[in-house]
Amino acid sequence: RWTGSHLRCEVCYVIQGGPTSDVTLSLDAIDEYAYPDYRGKGCMDESGFVFAIGDQFTPGPSTCPCLCTDEGPLCTKPECPKVHPRCIKVDTSQCCPMCKEKKNYCEFRGKIYASLEEFKVSPCEKCRCEPSGEVLCSVAACPQTDCVDPEYEPDQCCPICKTGPNCYVDTSVIPAGREVKIDECTICYCTYEEGTWQIERQATCSKNECQLS
Repeated sequence: RWTGSHLRCEVCYVIQGGPTSDVTLSLDAIDEYAYPDYRGKGCMDESGFVFAIGDQFTPGPSTCPCLCTDEGPLCTKPECPKVHPRCIKVDTSQCCPMCKEKKNYCEFRGKIYASLEEFKVSPCEKCRCEPSGEVLCSVAACPQTDCVDPEYEPDQCCPICKTGPNCYVDTSVIPAGREVKIDECTICYCTYEEGTWQIERQATCSKNECQLS
């Protein structure tokens, strides 16, 4: 019979045995064999399993591996991987915490966006909610205009040339595509080449021999 909170053999007897004259019971021998941790010669986990000195074991389901020493379990927590910052449910039932559920959305400027959702925060700025939970934004690259007086429209990112290609003559703006007579002696035009207006803000002008009245 085994009694006591320390699982020590306190009372022993033979059940349905023959003559007991040849039976010799040693409490020390039984105690050493069955429970080597009782006298500092082993370690026991939470389930009652006994481990000898030098064995590695896990005391419980939520603990880290330990080494059984003559002074008791020597436990060292390993370097666990960091829990992802987007994790909203952490499992702590093991040695290292593990993420069980990540949020599938992004928070940006007080608003919630679904993973992989694309959205605009301004006419020129387009953003995307990445699976990592980060928001990546890019600013639109506007093409160079063919005019010197581009205008911006509401809800549009890039300026447009409302009057078409043009260029400057001093401080005046003349349309491209034709010669413009500035005065009796001066004719100007915006440079044109291979179907594309060159980026020449100032017109090319020529003067004729004339007499101004």
